[in-house]
Amino acid sequence: MAEEPTFEDLFRQAKHSAVHLEMRDGYMRSDLEFVSWSRDPHSVPALRDPASRPWLSLMREITGRGVVVRRARIFSEPMSDYLRFEHHLTPSNAAAGEQVRWLPRRRASDLALPGNDFWLFDDTLTVFLHFTGEGELSPDGDEERTTDPAVTRLCSAAFESVWERAVPHEEYQPV
Repeated sequence: MAEEPTFEDLFRQAKHSAVHLEMRDGYMRSDLEFVSWSRDPHSVPALRDPASRPWLSLMREITGRGVVVRRARIFSEPMSDYLRFEHHLTPSNAAAGEQVRWLPRRRASDLALPGNDFWLFDDTLTVFLHFTGEGELSPDGDEERTTDPAVTRLCSAAFESVWERAVPHEEYQPV
């Protein structure tokens, strides 16, 4: 039996696109960078060299070969401290090739959305991400993969509806 590709492998296997919908107001609050930033926002630089963070190197690699990576975030206003931290770091993601948009939750009320955050690769594979109530990855399994066409259509339509309404990172300032 073939081994399932790692999450990183899924990006390297992507041919055209990888889109990510985030719908929580906080993630991984135990992250040491977040803890440091919470104490002193100047302790974590907004723009970093991709060589310093594997995620940024991966994004530069795959966008460099033409894969479009888009991330949309639905969030409550005023923005949580964790999302302020993410907003602070987003210039590094953009510099590595990711396109990022922000959609205040009040503007998403009439959108049909899946129950969990997800990544959608090439409109064929959906990876749902599971978190605890505290925003940590679920110890019961942090992801669920499916190629079910009905699920990928739902996720694609949800992402596109959010993307259409969302504000590009460069234009959104937290309130």
